Amino acid sequence: MDEITLHVEADVNPTEDENKVRRAVENMFGNLDFEVETHECAANLLVGKGKGREPLTKLQNLLKRERIRDAARRAFYEGLGEKSMIFYLNKQVAYVDHVSFSKPFGESPLGPIKVEVRCDNPRELIDWLTAKTS
Repeated sequence: MDEITLHVEADVNPTEDENKVRRAVENMFGNLDFEVETHECAANLLVGKGKGREPLTKLQNLLKRERIRDAARRAFYEGLGEKSMIFYLNKQVAYVDHVSFSKPFGESPLGPIKVEVRCDNPRELIDWLTAKTS
């Protein structure tokens, strides 16, 4: 499979602990390269970056464990672009090591985790992430 880059963003609201937001993201993708963009008038932004399949393997395993591969396929295809896909995860659910897809606004009170995956063939990546095992 071609080069894969992962870009994850999550708001760190004033009422939230940055370490807990980081843990929510790590529960989905493991260790990423993190940085925090600070904003005086709004929530800070936790940004995580990764390359290759490795960060997505944890998500793939969670989708199998939770038996939500069909729902995941729908969420991935909703955000499918020519060389990318964007999807959103519920931050609070991710914190307790479960997967729940979310809309960009309104569904997750503290804001969702925004995930953008770039690669040459996102459909092939979706097939890999949501593959049925016998």
